[in-house]
Amino acid sequence: MRVLVVEDEKRLAETLADIISESGDTVDISNDGEEGFFNAVSGIYDAIVLDVMLPGMNGFDILRKIRDEGISTPVLMLTARTELGDRVNGLNLGADYYLTKPFENEELIASLHAIMRRKADFVPDDIKFGDLTIHPSTCTISCKGKDIKLSVKEFELLRYLMISGKNIISKETIINKIWGYDSDAGDNNVEAYISFLRRKLTVLKSSVSIKAVRKVGYHLEEE
Repeated sequence: MRVLVVEDEKRLAETLADIISESGDTVDISNDGEEGFFNAVSGIYDAIVLDVMLPGMNGFDILRKIRDEGISTPVLMLTARTELGDRVNGLNLGADYYLTKPFENEELIASLHAIMRRKADFVPDDIKFGDLTIHPSTCTISCKGKDIKLSVKEFELLRYLMISGKNIISKETIINKIWGYDSDAGDNNVEAYISFLRRKLTVLKSSVSIKAVRKVGYHLEEE
């Protein structure tokens, strides 16, 4: 699992990273709100540990923006403030759990893994883009009354592109998200699966196509 820690206190951020990595997870750190938001919307993380008080953009704003972008990554919020209003605000904005500093290491890990398990057990609703609908429960896509079965990797890639919509996704981000951070997959794997999906969209006669942006990445476009 890969976790993003967004915390401006560098010593605390490193301590959190050490605690989380000891449980076997990979950790990236962002020390300000704007960098944290940029990394969060990449969609490559399995969970985000998000402090409330941050320079540049506070944790509530980051949470609001990533949820507005359709990013459903589990978020564990941290704060030194104990006001009930802060906790309610965070949860209403889409936080999955809230921890008040100080807390025990075991509480952090248990809470983090709990929200990641809930995410893994969650079966999402159908996702639509243009005339395409992807069905997670059956691993199929449908268009104009026709259905086509997808392989697991095809499903994961198309679902990621549909969630991202018209936002351009780099090959590196696709590899990390679909194949994993330590995999041997490369650009050729991405290009092959993009080709597979394009053929299936052609068979469905969908108005949605996968566009390549040279040296940048891919995005969906509706004609």
